[in-house]
Amino acid sequence: MNNANINITKEDFLKFREYFYRKTGILFDESKRYFVDKRLAERIQKTGCKNFREYFIKLRFDKSGIEFERLVNAMTVNETYFFREEYQFQAMVNEILPEITKKKREGELIRIWSIPSSSGEEPYSIAIYLLEYWSDINNWDVEIVASDIDTNMLEKAKEGKFSQRSIQNIPPHLVKKYFTHNGNGQYQICKDLRDSVEFKRVNIVDPLQTKAFRNFDLIFCRNMLIYFDDVSRKIAAETLYDALSPGGFVLLGHAESMSRVTSIFKIRRFRKCIAYQK
Repeated sequence: MNNANINITKEDFLKFREYFYRKTGILFDESKRYFVDKRLAERIQKTGCKNFREYFIKLRFDKSGIEFERLVNAMTVNETYFFREEYQFQAMVNEILPEITKKKREGELIRIWSIPSSSGEEPYSIAIYLLEYWSDINNWDVEIVASDIDTNMLEKAKEGKFSQRSIQNIPPHLVKKYFTHNGNGQYQICKDLRDSVEFKRVNIVDPLQTKAFRNFDLIFCRNMLIYFDDVSRKIAAETLYDALSPGGFVLLGHAESMSRVTSIFKIRRFRKCIAYQK
C-alpha cells in the first residue's frame, strides 16, 4: 500500500489532533497539516490498517501503548546541536551554580534536568561545560538527568553518536578531547560522558510520570513550550516548579517566556540571560 492511497480527511485530522493533544499537550495547528497527514499515513501503512478509521480504533484500544509510542516518535521534531544558546551555559557556570552552591552543605548533590533532551546534545553540552568551565567542579558531585517523550531519540542519545554539523560549535580541542571520529562522518562522545547522564522517558503533561522528578537545582527546558497551547504550558510550568528545589532555576529557550504562562516563578536577570526561580 502506498502512502498516497491513504486519504486523511479534515475531519480525521481534527479528530486525531484532539486525541494527540489530550495525550501529550502538543497541539498541531492547520499549518502542520501536511506533516501530520504524512506521518499518520506512514503509521497506517506500517500497522497494516486500511484507513484512518481502522488505525484510530487500533490506536485507542492498544493497551500495550506500543503503537502510541511509535506515533509520538514519528510526530515529534528533534533539531538541536551542541552548545546551542551558549550564553545560558556561561550563566550556569559563572552565576547560577555559584549562587546554588552557597546555599548547599558540603557533600550535597547538585541535580540538573534537561528536558526535552532530544538526541543528547543539550545534556552532553552541560556535562562538557561543567568539566571545562566551572572552576568549582572538583568540589561538588553533579547528577544530570535527561528526558524526552521520544524513545528513539533517547536510544540515540545513549549511543552518543553525532554528525559534524551537530558538533560544529564545539572548539576543536574539545572535540578531540571528548569525541572519537569513527571515519563515517560521525563522532562518538566518550564513555565517561555517556555514563554521566541518566536518560529517562517522560511525558511532561502526565502527572503520573512526572511525580518522580523532584529536587532539581537547575532545569533546562528549552524550545518545548512553543509546541504547547496555553493550557498545556501552564501544566508544564507547574510541573517544572514542583520538580525544583526551593531556590532552583529554570532556563527556557530564547523565544519563550514563563511570565506569559504563570506568575509562580520569580524572574531573575543575570548578565547574559533571564532565569525563572522557585
